Amino acid sequence: MLEMDQYPKSIKKAVRYIKQDATREQLEAIKKLIDYAIERRTSALKRTS
Repeated sequence: MLEMDQYPKSIKKAVRYIKQDATREQLEAIKKLIDYAIERRTSALKRTS
């Protein structure tokens, strides 16, 4: 995995939350949200290139 220092503070906090405090239900919801956001961003990048 890449160094965490190169990511924004918000990403670092989200990862820390996932590792320490998130329940199973929250993890599933976070996973769906992140997968959706990554898919949309990937699609947008493919259209522009």
